[in-house]
Amino acid sequence: MSTPTTRRPSFLVASATTYATSLTVAALSLGNVLVVSRALGPVGRGDVAFLTTIGTLVGYLANLGIDQSNANLGGRRPELRPALATNSLLFAAFFGAVAACVVTAIVALFPGVGGESTSSLRWLALASVPVLMLERYLATLLQADYGFGLTNLAWLMAPVVNFGVNGTLAATGVLSVTSAVATWVAGWTLSAAILVAAVARRSRFGRPDPALARSMLGFGLKTHASGVLGLGNYRLDQWLVGTLGGSRELGHYSVAVAWSEALFVLPTALVAVQRPDLVRAAPLDAARRTAVAFRLAAILTAALAGALVLAAPILCVTIFGEAFRGSITDLRILAAGGIGIVALKLMGQALTAQRMPLLETAATAVAFALGLGLDLLLIPDHGGAGAALAATLAYTTGGIVMAILFLRALGGRANDLVPRAGDFRGLARRLRPARTIGGA
Repeated sequence: MSTPTTRRPSFLVASATTYATSLTVAALSLGNVLVVSRALGPVGRGDVAFLTTIGTLVGYLANLGIDQSNANLGGRRPELRPALATNSLLFAAFFGAVAACVVTAIVALFPGVGGESTSSLRWLALASVPVLMLERYLATLLQADYGFGLTNLAWLMAPVVNFGVNGTLAATGVLSVTSAVATWVAGWTLSAAILVAAVARRSRFGRPDPALARSMLGFGLKTHASGVLGLGNYRLDQWLVGTLGGSRELGHYSVAVAWSEALFVLPTALVAVQRPDLVRAAPLDAARRTAVAFRLAAILTAALAGALVLAAPILCVTIFGEAFRGSITDLRILAAGGIGIVALKLMGQALTAQRMPLLETAATAVAFALGLGLDLLLIPDHGGAGAALAATLAYTTGGIVMAILFLRALGGRANDLVPRAGDFRGLARRLRPARTIGGA
């Protein structure tokens, strides 16, 4: 079978459009947080954050790394994409349903895990699990073929729906926790539907392939621990704050987290755009490209973190209201973890793209273990501030470990990660198309 020729878009154009989409998503998501917080107060905002966190966490727990398999196999073996798409659909439906049932059983045995939520609202949140899984699976499959425009459109739909619907309901005085969670589920369902249609037109859905499914699971499971632990670093603390500190404390902390998400925007965009090239690249090419991206992202992230620290009173109190003054300290502490976030994301995805997922898992596990231990130690007495400190220390430590493993595995040098004056001037030249190698 002949291999389809993929048209590679300009790295700068793809990065700019994906980054712009990320900024728009972040702005809309923050706007939605503002709408919900002002309409429902800290307690209502905490309830919504708790339920959507459950859906997001469970979706990642049940993911099994299939998205990473799609990124690698879909990038290196274009002829497999139709079967990858169909297998992804089946994986999402089966494992998503199983995960939702398992969580329901756990809450029945240990009611405290469910926080202050009702069973009907938990079921509503859990209905999102298969949808979230499928959305992620198909997004990475399309990105493996440089389909960034399609994935950006789908990614944008969920926050557009959330902000638009919740804003309308709040303006008419009928917004509730139930309607906010239902809107969240509907938004992600629309995103997944767009991706299903895009795959059907672009690579099409083929016959299920059991042998390929085993390969997808084999590689995916090697990456899965890293994905789960990475999300745990980002989301588990909110679950713990809600469980150990209550809805009001989580409401404060969730606002700080919402602002701190700005630190994830640039590295997340670069990860998405670089991944197809890194899958196809030789190790030294992958190390070079990742180092350039890290230096640029580190400079911009440090500047952004400083701005968040200075503007915290305006961001938390002026915009959200006096009831959220407790968010100021949380945000300032979270901002300090920005460089660690960049290192974990960019270097970790480079290792996985180069088929070394266990190295990414090792560094992420260090961050997760430290973060979880500090969460359990600090949240009971310090609430959101304790969770913020735990997250910052975990991200920073994990980023250092990731950098060490990255340099050793791909043959890079430590000074390659130090920002230099010519980075911005040489961006277009340095990020030219990667030299590719063969193999599956």
